[in-house]
Amino acid sequence: MVERTVADLVVERLRAWRVPRAFGYPGAAIAPMLAALDEAGGDPDFVPARHGETAAFMATGHAKFTGGIGVCLATQGPSAVHLLNGLYDAKLDSKPVVAIIGEDVSGPLGGAHEEIGLSRLFGDVCNQFVRYGRSPEHVPALLDQAFRTAAATRSPTCVVLPRALQVTVVPDLLPQTAGVVTATPGEPLARVLPHEADLDAAAALLGTGHRVALLVGQGAHGAEEEIVALADRLGAGVATSLLGKPVLDERLPFHTGVLGEVGTTAAAQLMGGCDTLLMVGTNDPWTDWFPMVGQVRTIQIDIDGRRIGTRYPVDVPLVGDSAETLRALLTRVPERRNGQWRGVVERSVERWREAAADRAAAPAEPVNPQLVLRELSARLPQRASVAVDVGSVVYWYARHLELPPGVQARLCGTLGSMGCALPYAVAAKLARPDQPVLALLGDGAMQLNGLAELITVAHHWTEWRDPRLVVLVLNNRDQSGVGGGRPPGMLPDRRPDVPYAGWARLLGLHGVRVDRPDLVGAAWDEVLAADRPSVLEAVVDPAVALDVPEPALADLRGLVADGDAARRVRERVTQTEAIAAEDLV
Repeated sequence: MVERTVADLVVERLRAWRVPRAFGYPGAAIAPMLAALDEAGGDPDFVPARHGETAAFMATGHAKFTGGIGVCLATQGPSAVHLLNGLYDAKLDSKPVVAIIGEDVSGPLGGAHEEIGLSRLFGDVCNQFVRYGRSPEHVPALLDQAFRTAAATRSPTCVVLPRALQVTVVPDLLPQTAGVVTATPGEPLARVLPHEADLDAAAALLGTGHRVALLVGQGAHGAEEEIVALADRLGAGVATSLLGKPVLDERLPFHTGVLGEVGTTAAAQLMGGCDTLLMVGTNDPWTDWFPMVGQVRTIQIDIDGRRIGTRYPVDVPLVGDSAETLRALLTRVPERRNGQWRGVVERSVERWREAAADRAAAPAEPVNPQLVLRELSARLPQRASVAVDVGSVVYWYARHLELPPGVQARLCGTLGSMGCALPYAVAAKLARPDQPVLALLGDGAMQLNGLAELITVAHHWTEWRDPRLVVLVLNNRDQSGVGGGRPPGMLPDRRPDVPYAGWARLLGLHGVRVDRPDLVGAAWDEVLAADRPSVLEAVVDPAVALDVPEPALADLRGLVADGDAARRVRERVTQTEAIAAEDLV
């Protein structure tokens, strides 16, 4: 009879928490757990990445695309260090991930070999929970607590299991451990609603607003119907944070798009013209594009009260789940349609869309990157998942890729770490192998880790019901990191050119290279119809300007510290009530 070990206990707890797979980079200190996972026959599965950092990004990507808890495995020392980037991504974007670290101090050098103080190493990124396993009896409850904490706090946690403990035989009867919480991670563990008095105050404020704007973030997922209903009731315009872009149908006529440096002029104008602001599930850091202090009265809804008021002054804080809170507000807010304000917003959206089309159609050498994303919009498969990397591709994604309902899109929005898109895409595809997945990245991210992780794609793709995983590489050969926004005087740095599509073909995948604007649409058609994963290498012009939108009333920003300046701001803002229907401030 095979004896049961602590490594087997780990597998049992992963099953209990309905973890379908764990990501990691193999090593001696986690070998017993890997052997136990192998014997488990894929329940759960172990997915080896090419690097510890991409394994952590995969775990975070799993949490972002599925709403479940991501799990990553690593050994002590450098392998543990490599996890930090992906774990910080989970921490800053509030996603539950559990890191299980193996530690082996029994080698010839004892504790000196690859020794790093793991408690201190993970003490910040996993500040909610870092614990060591000490005995077999301790492990089940320890793992349950790590998962429970990750789910409840929407953050990464860490458990360290010495290799010697992993191979320890487990007694037949273990002391009873705490029960497993099976609520969906990422959602509140209980119904959370603001106090009645706060809801009444928020409804009264919204009911007296003349020019209402809603700023929607990732915390509003699941509240689409309530947001649209409230916006219609108030005649409001809507903008989103970068992470909130997938929440609403972007074809809505009053949807101004993404706010901030990567966003649209329509969103900036909405913020400049409103007198009442409702923030829903957003912790958007681009506060330069928010209304000026003193311009608006503000309500903020967030499930985490620690975030309220951290980006912008708030008159009425509402701590609660977005959908539940909005439903409660809808029963209180009177219908107050402002047709003039809504008309101003919609005309601003129309002007922006025309400008965006003109920008994408502008000539470039050889291909305009905006055109590449715009051509994808018309072809984006239903129920697709989209992973977006960091760099100029974020600007083109935010402005030109229109996301219809049912399409998920995720990116490393708060940490802003390059190299996330392909690991995210792998996690999304493994979670839903019957649905198409796209990864959008630049040549820098592709050289950083994408070339290696295509090996992971090549290893798994024959198992997928729908083989489509399309990797778009915007090849602009520019390693300045700022693309068309390069400051004056900065010399262009040329990144070594790599045959990205050719590398895909070497791995048995499909590869297409396009360097003519008239062939971009056909190239998308080809890769989206391929019978295997594909790389679409688009050779694009690095000189295409990023065209950061100017904040509305930009000439008055920075002058509001003294009373006279604040008074001038208020006077300037009140003039918006007399704006002609064609224009925003």
